[in-house]
Amino acid sequence: MEFEIPVAAPPIEVELDRQRHLKLTWDDGTVSTFALETLRGECPCAQCRGLRTQGKLAYSTETAPQPLAAIHAELVGNWGITIHWNDGHDTGIHAWSVLKIHAA
Repeated sequence: MEFEIPVAAPPIEVELDRQRHLKLTWDDGTVSTFALETLRGECPCAQCRGLRTQGKLAYSTETAPQPLAAIHAELVGNWGITIHWNDGHDTGIHAWSVLKIHAA
């Protein structure tokens, strides 16, 4: 079974508010804002996907540092962004195409 993530153009502007959200501006003028809690809870890495498959939370406010914060982020080519979190997690890559779909 082959799993392919659709390709999408990267946003023209990426703004990370390390305490609140990730804001993306797309080439069509659309602006998408994602709360940090949403991005951390929906982390696409294998470990977090596995936890969600088991009915568990990928990010729990009961065990993680509060408030949640992004330490920094890195662009992954033209493909997506990875965020380094204050709970030590940093393996998920949020694909632009997936973020664009969820923003619609």
